[in-house]
This record gives sequence, C-alpha cells and structure tokens, in this order.
Amino acid sequence: MNQSKIAIIGLGYVGLPLARLFATKYSVVGFDINTERIKELKSGKDSTLEVENQVLTSVLVEKNSDAMGLYCSSKLSDLEGCNYFIITVPTPVDKNNRPILTPLIKASETVGSVLKKGDIVIYESTVYPGATEEDCIPVLEKVSGLTFNKDFFAGYSPERINPGDKLHTVEKILKVTSGSTPETGKKVDDLYKSVIIAGTHLAPTIKVAEAAKVIENSQRDINIAFVNELAKIFNLMDINTHDVLEAAGTKWNFLPFKPGLVGGHCIGVDPYYLAQKAQEYGYHPEIILAGRRLNDSMGDYVASEVVKLMIAKDVRVKDANVLVLGITFKENCPDVRNTKAVDVIAALKEFGMNITIYDPWANKEEVMHEYNLESTQEIPTSTFDAIVLTVAHTAFLEMNFDSILNKNNIVYDVKNILPSSKKDGGL
Repeated sequence: MNQSKIAIIGLGYVGLPLARLFATKYSVVGFDINTERIKELKSGKDSTLEVENQVLTSVLVEKNSDAMGLYCSSKLSDLEGCNYFIITVPTPVDKNNRPILTPLIKASETVGSVLKKGDIVIYESTVYPGATEEDCIPVLEKVSGLTFNKDFFAGYSPERINPGDKLHTVEKILKVTSGSTPETGKKVDDLYKSVIIAGTHLAPTIKVAEAAKVIENSQRDINIAFVNELAKIFNLMDINTHDVLEAAGTKWNFLPFKPGLVGGHCIGVDPYYLAQKAQEYGYHPEIILAGRRLNDSMGDYVASEVVKLMIAKDVRVKDANVLVLGITFKENCPDVRNTKAVDVIAALKEFGMNITIYDPWANKEEVMHEYNLESTQEIPTSTFDAIVLTVAHTAFLEMNFDSILNKNNIVYDVKNILPSSKKDGGL
C-alpha cells in the first residue's frame, strides 16, 4: 500500500487536511488550479487555517518524487506518476438552488488526461446518488480513452470535515468508503483505514455512500428548521426558546439542535442535491424543501425582529447605523462560503439602514469579491444605533458594547452567546 502515490485534486478546506494526513505515510501530490493557493502552501502557510503552519511545513517536500511527503503543484504533468486520484472540489448550487457540477466535471477532465490502466479515482465531493457513475465516470472514459471497471476503477468516500473544528479533525472522524467493484472497495477502504484512526465503514455500493452523505446534512438541516420554527413560535409567546430547549434536553433522547442561520457549503446546499435527484424520479420532496424554505427565510426574520425592537425603543430605523458582528458562515472560522449573514445584511439595508460589518476572521478582499460588501477586521470606534450579532466568534464575547452604542440602542443576539443583561433579543 505504501507504494501508492496519491493525488489530491483541490486543496481547500477539505483537500488540504486530507493531503496533509496522507503525506504522513505516502507520497502525495496536492493539485490546485489556483496558482496563488499553491504559492501560499509552498511557503508553509494556510489561509483557511485548517492546517497549522508548522504541521503543514512538517510534511512539505520541495521535489515531486516517490518519497513520503506533500508536494503542491498546479502543473498537470506532476499528476502523471500517481495511481490514486482523490477529488475534493466544491459542489455548490446556483441562484435557483440547482446543483452546479462544473468543478466536478472539470476535475474529472483533469484526472482523465493523466489516467492510466490500473488507476483508482475516488470522489469526496458531496453529490446526489448516482453522480459519480452517471456524470463523472463518462468524462473520465471520454478523456482517457480507457474503459471503466476494466482499465480503471472508482470509489466514493464522502468528506466529513467540519471547518474550524480543531477537535474533530479528519483522522478522528469515521470514514465511509466504497468502490465500483468489491475488490476496488477493499482497496479504497484499506487506503483510508491506513490513516483514519477513527476507522472506516465500507458501504456496499458507491450510490449508497453518496446517499449516506447527502442525508447526513439534510437531516441536520431539517432538525435546525424545526427549532427555528420553534423560535418563531416562542418569540410570539414571549418564551425564551433556549430555556425551553435546555429543559427539553434533560430527556436522554432529545436532540440538542439550536436555532440560527443555516449557511455554509454543506447543510445549506446538500439538501438541494437530493431534492433535485428526487424530482428527476418524479417525486417532489416535501419535508426536505420545507426545511430549506424555512431556514432560508431566517435572514428576513432576524431583520424584522431587529426593526420591531428598534421601534419599541423609539430608535430610528431609516438611516440607522447598525453594526453587524460576523460575516463568516460559522464561528471562529474564516470561511465565508454561502454565509447567511449576508441575508440579514441585505434585509436590514432594505429598511434603509447603514451597515458596518466587523469580523476579525473574515478576509475583507474575499468578502468584497464574493458579496460586494465592505468589512473590517478592526474593532469599530464609531457609535451605533443597533448591534446584530450573527456569528458566535469568541472575540465578540470580549467586546465592550457600551462604548460603541448610542443612548437608545438595540443588541440582537442571533447565536445566543451573550448574557441576557447585554441584549434586547435574539433567536
């Protein structure tokens, strides 16, 4: 097994930690079309903060060889000596929530151009059941000229990385594996088992593994939608939702989900992949899409609640200066992909408010590029009519709100991390 040479296609939040892990036992080529990303990684730095700089540096090698370690490259020719190709590119949705497989297809074309007999291509990107064999394999066959399950083989092992989580790192999360043949499945499982200390689960088929991944996040999405709906109901009844959840959580089998904004590249996206495939089979999923609609509505709901509190305190709404704390999709993480904080901001702007965004984790150039919004990593010194905390960054707990709030003010805590005495409302 150690004679294997592994290529990781895509060095983002998923690909880089995986490449780093495999590089502790194998020769690994980390490939990404973003030349700036490659330059950054070769210097021993990871802007996603998923791999600590000293840990990254410890596995980096300067030369592409069969020796153990990680060689980062954007050159196609560096992939030619590999016999395992693991594809870890994003699978987003478009503005109409339809799956975008373009990155997956492009990555398949890249691998297909260097594929040779006996190679195994493993997909980690979240997709709907059937995507690997129906959408990706034909591309590999066409570009390589090889025959699937005769000349080359495939596997699927869905990523389970939780961005920003330093406890549940890739090697500590049990890995689902699968292969296009029983023999391939065993090889794929053995490959991951050699580095994943939490163990593996070999699924009987690729489609089973694909389906298992897509329902993991769909299940979380539906559960969060349920508690978001509870928050709406209990707010009308003047009952603290978190007090209710804490009381209910004393039962051993109660599921501890919390209300909030549901964004990111997994939970806010994956249910649409399953829904799309279901509709192709003539079934219109009701619960899945209902959960999505409710969670997608939370940005408008938060904004309307803020306005109600402002009116109740005689705080002007139009031209109000509002500080939004957090633009990333989750706490203590620089990832801004599919963040629903932007929904809150857009809704507040519709009420005529002036918005200042402060996020010590978010790259302001990336925020501008992705959302055309200005943000800052510096604590604002101006005063504001309202503060809306949208992300539970630890840094926000240390802020002195009194120094930046006007006399009549509103503090709305979406994430419920502030003491009751320091806020006027929240989910």
